[in-house]
Amino acid sequence: QVKLTESGGGSVQAGGSLRLTCVASGPFFNDAYVMGWRRQAPGKAREFIGSIASNGAHHYGDSVKGRFTISRINANNTIYLQMNNLQPEDTAIYYCITDGGVSGQGTQVTVSS
Repeated sequence: QVKLTESGGGSVQAGGSLRLTCVASGPFFNDAYVMGWRRQAPGKAREFIGSIASNGAHHYGDSVKGRFTISRINANNTIYLQMNNLQPEDTAIYYCITDGGVSGQGTQVTVSS
């Protein structure tokens, strides 16, 4: 199986930055997996943030373009989500995901105004 472990969440004021980390592990994980992030705020639907393939090709959701950046280190089975200019509406639980349908446990991000 594949396991995803997120870290780096926390509380910041509006305009601040955070970087989330996701490490993949397990005997069936390999570089072919596209990895990414999604989030879910209380009372709202899941929202796709972005994804990145092993060759660096990436896609972003419209709400985070220009503010969030995903990067990847294949050798470490790790991806990062750099979040800049955070706003209160970015408050949510952030989940690391793969295109194989695996999701991590999530990490809370809270942005105060």
